[in-house]
Order: sequence, then structure tokens, then C-alpha cells
Amino acid sequence: MNSGDTAFMLVATAMVMLMTPGLALFYGGLVRSKNVLSTTMQSFFCLGIISIIWVLYGYTLSFGPDIGGFVGGLKYLGLKGVGTGIGPYSDTIPDLLFVAFQLMFAIITPALITGAYAERMKFTAFVLFTILWSTLVYFPVCHWVWGGGWLGEMGALDFAGGTVIHINSGAAALVAAIVIGKRKGWGREAMHPHNLPMTILGAGVLWFGWFGFNAGSALSAGPIAVLALFTTQVATGAGAVSWVLAEWKIQGKPTTLGAASGAVAGLVAITPGAGFVGPMSAILIGLVAGALCYLAVLAKSRLGYDDALDVVGVHGVGGLWGALATGIFASTAWNPDGANGLLYGNANQLVIQAIGAAAAIGYSVVLTYIILKVIDLMIGLRADQEDEVQGLDVSDHKEVGYTF
Repeated sequence: MNSGDTAFMLVATAMVMLMTPGLALFYGGLVRSKNVLSTTMQSFFCLGIISIIWVLYGYTLSFGPDIGGFVGGLKYLGLKGVGTGIGPYSDTIPDLLFVAFQLMFAIITPALITGAYAERMKFTAFVLFTILWSTLVYFPVCHWVWGGGWLGEMGALDFAGGTVIHINSGAAALVAAIVIGKRKGWGREAMHPHNLPMTILGAGVLWFGWFGFNAGSALSAGPIAVLALFTTQVATGAGAVSWVLAEWKIQGKPTTLGAASGAVAGLVAITPGAGFVGPMSAILIGLVAGALCYLAVLAKSRLGYDDALDVVGVHGVGGLWGALATGIFASTAWNPDGANGLLYGNANQLVIQAIGAAAAIGYSVVLTYIILKVIDLMIGLRADQEDEVQGLDVSDHKEVGYTF
């Protein structure tokens, strides 16, 4: 066991935890003032729900002994046999610390989806959806890639969650937005963000926490962590610049919301390749991500679905680009334990990345649809029209975000 690696991973774990409150701020500023608390609550409450089910059965389904390449066995049910000694996934940090680090990933993934159905899903439906989706979708897909499942065995590269987290949540967000339907007045009434400074602050917290997200995925305080931290920074900066330039060209003005959204697009896109690509490749990944995700967000209104906070355009499209870009730009010159991508003579890696992305999308779409339909039959998904007009802060929580 290495005390330096342990200290590094303790800090990285805490940084990833901070990302979920950061997401709450980011999302909270984007909705109308009457829904600011309900929106932030959905992200924040994931910290509670997922922490419990991760200990009970989430970790073992994700990282337990492999069953058919699909899901983990029940060896670690209730974290039985998991302690502070060395575990199977790292030989320099305590097993329980690896469990804690992965818990933070499991928390933020369903929180990301909440942006798609913001301002209209009942809190009770949100709670049930979060539990069922994490159990039936996130835990198995996590196992496929990181827990010894079939995608990992195939050689899919996903350094910190492009497929497991962003493609997975983006696909679910698209289904959720379509199944739950458009917000009352969508396309006819102005639904502008009510507090952009809050959103900018949330984006900054996410950017900071993402260093723990990506660099921490090295699981040690070594050169690969340094690479992941640096590629994260430059790709994120490139994403912010690219989005702003694209909207400046198309809409005539650069916006602060564009800068924040572009930064998140860059963060998402570099996540799968952060520890596998070099700095120049990271800049290219970020530049493409900013413009591509901006165009994807513009396409939303033409396609006619109400993804309230652009989860599909930023996380779904950005994650898909990042996964494929990893198959293009990955190089063993930067990470000998990785693989070469298309540009370095290994076209097969791009094929593997595409298979992984397609599998995650297909599985997430089908299971998310089933989960939402079952919940709708059981308790109903959507708030009543009167409650939606009044705002979910009052109808669901009997609170208001602002008293002036």
C-alpha cells in the first residue's frame, strides 16, 4: 500500500463528490426560478439514495465476480469482505477507497439525467426512477467496461466514464424527455435561465471536480494522473472557445452560457480518453466537442423533443464523440497500458469503441423506456398541470428559492 496514492485518491474522491453539488448549481441556474429548488434537490438527493444502494448491492453488481460478462455476482453484498486492505482493483490503495471513489461516479450519473426532465417530473417518480435506473442500467454497464465484463475484455477504452457515464446517461435522457413530454408552454413561452451566475459557478465547480474525476481514474499519483489532469484542462478550454466561436458565428453574440456549456462539452468529450491521448489530441477533441455539441443543441428544437437542460446534446453527443475520438487518438506513447488508435495504425480500436458506444446506447434506451413506462403505470411520472404552472418548488417541497 502506498500512502501517497492513498492521499491522492482521498482528495480525488472528495473532488468527485463535489461535482454533484456543482451539477445542482449548474442545472439550478438554468431553470425558471419557480423550479430552482426542485432541480437542485434532484441532484443533491442522489448523494443520499445512491450511497445507500451502492453499499447494499450496487458495488457488488458493478465490481463483483463476473457473471457471463454482463453483471457482477453477489460476493460483496453489503460490502461483505471489503475492507481497508488491498483489493482486486488496485495494489496501492485500500479496497474501501476504491469503493468510495466509484460510488461518486454512480451518484452523478443518474443526477445528469435529471436535466432532461427538469421542471415536470414528480419527486416521487424521480426517486423511484433513480433507484431502478441505477440498478438495472448503470450497474450492469459499469460492470461491462470496468468490472471485468464483456466490453472491458474486448479492449474498449474508457478511462473515466465516457461510455459508462455520459453516453449511458445521454441515451437515457433522450428517452426520458420524449416519454415524459414537453413542458407546458414549450415553444410558445420564454423559458430562459433564471440565474446564469449560479450556472457559471456550477460549471466552475464541475471543472475543478473533474480533475479528480479524470486524474483520479489513474488510481495512483503517477504520470498517467498527470497526463489525465493536463488533457482535461486543455480539452475543456478548447471546448469553451469552440462553442463560443460557433454561436458567435451563427447567432451573432458570444454568451456566458455558451462558454459554460462549451466547457462542460469539453470535459465530457475528454473523459474517455484523458489518460490515453496527448495534449494536442486533447485540444482537437475539445475543439470538435464544443462546436458539435452546440450544433446538437440547436437541432433539439427542429427535432421536437424538450430536453430541458441539453443533457442529450452535451453529454450524449459529447460522450459519443469522446468515445470514438479515443479510438482515433489513443497512443501507447502516452500510456503503455492503453492501446493505439486509428491514427497510430490500429483501426480496430475505433471499431471496438463504436461497438461499446452502440451497446450502451441500445441497452440504456430500451431499459430506460421500460422503467419509465412501469413507473408511469404505478404512480405517474409527471406533475399535475396546476403544479407545473405553480412550480415544483412549492408543489413538491413547500419551499421557494427566493423570498423577494
